Amino acid sequence: MALPANFLDELRARTPIAAVIGRSVKLTRSSRDWKGCCPFHGEKTPSFYVYEDHYHCFGCGEHGDVITFVMKSTGAGFMEAVEDLAAQAGLEVPKPTPQAAEAEQRRAGLSEVLEAALKEYQLWLWGQEGRPALDYLRGRGLADDTIRRFQLGWSGEGRGALAGALRGQNIKPDQLIEAGLMKQGERGPTDMFFGRVMFPIRDRRGGLISFGGRIMGDGQPKYVNGPETALFSKRRSLYGLNLAREAVRKGAAMIIVEGYMDVIALSQAGFTGAVAPLGTALTEEHLEEIWKLTPEPIICFDGDAAGQRAALKTAELALTQLTPDKSLKLLRLPAKDDPDSLIKRGGRQAFEAALAKAQPLSAVLFGMLKAGQDVATPEGRARFRQRLAGAANSIPDKMLAAEYRTALMDAFFAGRERPARAGLQPRGKGRFAPASPPVPLPPRMAPDADAAQARRARLMLAILLAFPALIPEVEEAFSHVRLPGEDEVLREALHNFVSRAKTLDMASLFTHLGVLGLDGQARVLQTQTRAEFRLAPDASPAEAARNWWSLYELMDFSIDMLRTQRDEAQALWLANPDDRAACDRLMRYNELLTRARSGAAGLEEF
Repeated sequence: MALPANFLDELRARTPIAAVIGRSVKLTRSSRDWKGCCPFHGEKTPSFYVYEDHYHCFGCGEHGDVITFVMKSTGAGFMEAVEDLAAQAGLEVPKPTPQAAEAEQRRAGLSEVLEAALKEYQLWLWGQEGRPALDYLRGRGLADDTIRRFQLGWSGEGRGALAGALRGQNIKPDQLIEAGLMKQGERGPTDMFFGRVMFPIRDRRGGLISFGGRIMGDGQPKYVNGPETALFSKRRSLYGLNLAREAVRKGAAMIIVEGYMDVIALSQAGFTGAVAPLGTALTEEHLEEIWKLTPEPIICFDGDAAGQRAALKTAELALTQLTPDKSLKLLRLPAKDDPDSLIKRGGRQAFEAALAKAQPLSAVLFGMLKAGQDVATPEGRARFRQRLAGAANSIPDKMLAAEYRTALMDAFFAGRERPARAGLQPRGKGRFAPASPPVPLPPRMAPDADAAQARRARLMLAILLAFPALIPEVEEAFSHVRLPGEDEVLREALHNFVSRAKTLDMASLFTHLGVLGLDGQARVLQTQTRAEFRLAPDASPAEAARNWWSLYELMDFSIDMLRTQRDEAQALWLANPDDRAACDRLMRYNELLTRARSGAAGLEEF
């Protein structure tokens, strides 16, 4: 059975090849790729490399995509391998119907139509009638070899010129309409492009899927992209991706820019990892495709207001997919500049200098969110804080969201600090007098913060040993707590216990610890902590959880962090004063902040 090419492309895109191969081959990172010992021939030195969408062994020559690997490693047939991978990816394998076969045949036919059109467009560009278009491209600074490498063309001036040129190849107007090269007008089929420089658009594997056209001069619309077709989806396609993939794999920076000419100008200047969306903002699908190639691409939009709005929109979209292994850098160009104009004005060195100033998303997000915000009034500041909190909360990874929340709130409060004038204090209305000399205080012994932290950490571990049913609820938070080195093995043992145990009770846990030889260490810890932590033996899990979280809230000695958390709680309560839970949370943080300021962060209440 022949399967549709678009289904197979979707299957490959949804199936991370490194994850599939990693189930049977031990892989290690090698720059942006993976390597390991080849499963197809015996070797001790790794020569088997796994790339974004294929593998290759430099020892025996075996290579292929994820489907090929499953077939060769398991002995499965093609359909069996496809069905196995489709089940893992949540895809349904298309049924072998006459309609499906006809649709696939039509897709193949569209590719042939587009390739035939490309040849005509190129012939016209390099012929006499395309001389103005060729002069235009040369005038934009493009060398002839660049024009040929990107296969640029000319659509011709006359309406119906393409249909007439392809008639001899038995290509009919309805096929041109289906391929996105013509459209149905009131008086019959008419060209989608005329009087335009043509840019062929290819998919990630290099297959021709559509065209874009730019008018010469200042007419409107300046750019026209082909419509959605069976081959072309704007939200999934990136201009230049087929060329950028190999360049990024070899170490080039991946740069996302706004348009065709930016991609081509950067490539000609030596920045060969550039891509651009096609008449649409970056989408989730675009970001997924980009992150397959590099963990930290560089977003480079124009320096004007529209470019900065596009950058912010991309940043906010990226937040919803961000992980510790997937982020962005942002490059802000000078006002009124785009990559093409910057390179024309200052050459490769000018863009290199700008590229060196690209900053991580975390470093520029606060400024991007603050642009245009009214922070002169309490209401405006409250709205801005809600915007900051919303941005951080949109990150799905909880640990990363907490890091962003802290960074954004730190920047917010840093901007509000107003240090008093040194040596002066108020005296009367609008007058100042010299400050009184400070009253000397007797020295006092500084608390041993590290010892207190370790003590609390061990108490938290002891609670989990006594109440293992709490572990799933607190496991992520507990991962941030620094334990004394000798107790780390117990944390790992708890994690393994929860992932395998059917019943989360103390008896089962200590049986598990006994198998590992850790039950003695766990009982010693419980004995040491029992004297200072008098949780009742018959305490309920809810009471144990309250005590655990109380200890956790005291683990950070940073008053600034507590103040930030208190302010977040206050903002939520002010937004809804009738919310009892929000009020309780605010009161709790006020209590913790008072205790931390006074240095009374001990365990007396327990």
